[in-house]
Amino acid sequence: MLSRTIANILPYMPKKLIWIFSKRYIAGETVEDGLRASRELNSQGIEVTIDLLGEFIRHPEQAEENKRRYMDLMERFTSSGVSGNFSVKPTMLGLLIDHEICYGHLRELVEKAALRNNFIRIDMEDSQCVESELNIFRRLAAEFPGHVGLVLQAYLRRTMDDLVSLSKLPAPAPNFRLCKGIYVEPPHVAYKDYQEIREHFLEDLEFILKNNIYVGIATHDKYLVNGSFELLKKYRTPRDRYEFQMLYGVTPELRHFIVAQGHRMRVYVPFGKDWFNYSTRRLKENPKIASHIIKALFVREQNRRITPEKHSES
Repeated sequence: MLSRTIANILPYMPKKLIWIFSKRYIAGETVEDGLRASRELNSQGIEVTIDLLGEFIRHPEQAEENKRRYMDLMERFTSSGVSGNFSVKPTMLGLLIDHEICYGHLRELVEKAALRNNFIRIDMEDSQCVESELNIFRRLAAEFPGHVGLVLQAYLRRTMDDLVSLSKLPAPAPNFRLCKGIYVEPPHVAYKDYQEIREHFLEDLEFILKNNIYVGIATHDKYLVNGSFELLKKYRTPRDRYEFQMLYGVTPELRHFIVAQGHRMRVYVPFGKDWFNYSTRRLKENPKIASHIIKALFVREQNRRITPEKHSES
């Protein structure tokens, strides 16, 4: 309860305070930071997804600028030989301002990815965005098959129906990233019970594997990792038909365990100056981390007080 209270308060604190939490989960603010983190992961046999931070913009000019930044990113990362693809949030490209403007920007990005034999993952956002994001995905998947994928959130009550519908798309089969979901939604939109969400995750995953759809199994939950292992074995899924996915800085021990078992792993590498909203969502997702932040603050303050005394002794 204390950790959750702290988690709810911290987003209103100064950004320097939140950065104590954030620096573990964000590669940095610059393209160079993203490249450095990506190369390090590649050296460990781990692929990456590049995630430029920013969302829910208010002006069309921001959407145009974000598209340009992504175009530049794709050029920089592909020319640098990084083994990875790109994740894009549609609200960063103006989804809530003008659906068609957003579609146009995303189409340019997917077209560029296709020309470079790369891939764009359309990230899924809160429930107000889901239908629009599904529609954009359908349009782009028809024009650029194999070069665009989608995120699905197991905690949404609609997800199985969406899976059934999307599984009927023409070949090649879609490419999904399946995660639990993080946005705060009302009970009629999303399941709330923790174990219930877990069971729906595995139910969705089973449907995906049964239908031979490529999937990124995105979880840091050991229960779901073990459940995924069982389903992969049950359906004798070839290792080139799935991968595990994790977020940068989260459960590295579990990540190493999965890689050691011979499974393909991809890590989302977020970076950029607009890191604050991403960080506070991570904090709300795992309130226990808040206690570590408070401990870090006390240690830093203790060291600050001790240091002058040491200088005076010398």
